[in-house]
Amino acid sequence: MEQSSSTPMASIEIKHVTVVGCGTMGNGIAQVFATCGYSVNLVDLFAPALEKAMNTIARNLDRVVAKGGLDQVARDAALARIHCSTSLAEATQKSDLVVEAATENRQIKLELFRQLDQLCPSHCILATNTSSISITDIAGATHRPAQIIGMHFMNPVPIMKLIEVIKGYNTTPSVTATIVALSHQLGKIPVEANDYPGFVANRILMPMINEAVHALYEGVAGVAEIDTVMKLGMAHPMGPLQLADFIGLDVCLAILRVLHDGFGQAKYAPCPLLVKMVSSGNLGLKTGKGFYSYQAGSKDLVVAQEFC
Repeated sequence: MEQSSSTPMASIEIKHVTVVGCGTMGNGIAQVFATCGYSVNLVDLFAPALEKAMNTIARNLDRVVAKGGLDQVARDAALARIHCSTSLAEATQKSDLVVEAATENRQIKLELFRQLDQLCPSHCILATNTSSISITDIAGATHRPAQIIGMHFMNPVPIMKLIEVIKGYNTTPSVTATIVALSHQLGKIPVEANDYPGFVANRILMPMINEAVHALYEGVAGVAEIDTVMKLGMAHPMGPLQLADFIGLDVCLAILRVLHDGFGQAKYAPCPLLVKMVSSGNLGLKTGKGFYSYQAGSKDLVVAQEFC
């Protein structure tokens, strides 16, 4: 995809980072930045959610210490670099980079980026952790489209090495270079992609998950059998149905709808079984029941569900 020409933006030094959204992805992103020495403002509308996020980060860092990845001093210093706030205006005053990790909803992201554009310093880069929504579309909600970029982390963020760096139509080369260099400084491996629905990761992953759901829906095999074939036959570390549970069936459905709307091709249409499961509130690990059942507060499988 050709990008439109625009005045190059001088490379900036990233010191102050704001992460918007403190869910699974947001708290993981905050942890990675803080561990690598960056000052982080973690923002969410709800104070109890921020408290829960900080407890999660503390437990995660404790596990890293137990495994010898950090000493106690480094662990405490990383935790001290994260400052929580329920005020987007206060948290973004000195930001060099904002990473948005809100829910995968186009309208929510557009409104959030309108606010960020008004609140953030003029030099600030605005990145989104979206897994499928158009970077160019999001950039259109701002007056700084050259400084909008996708920074798609993988879950679990502290462990997974990949970051998809997605260039919008107007994203300048200097902004892309800044984010690529920053990704390396975080100990990640950045892969550049152009702005098409689902980018690379989910354009390939979600049709595979959807096809696994279709195989179940059509009675080809059961949940455990489908996952076993993909694990043992294709060397996948986790079967597609269990992976869908871990991602969240609602997230999978949202991404498939972005792909279907964006490309207009029937092959991306979500399986009716997936739609029904999301409508019923069985969203996978987060609700304790999806294609598998899970022990409360644990990722341990109890049993594969029966589907007739």
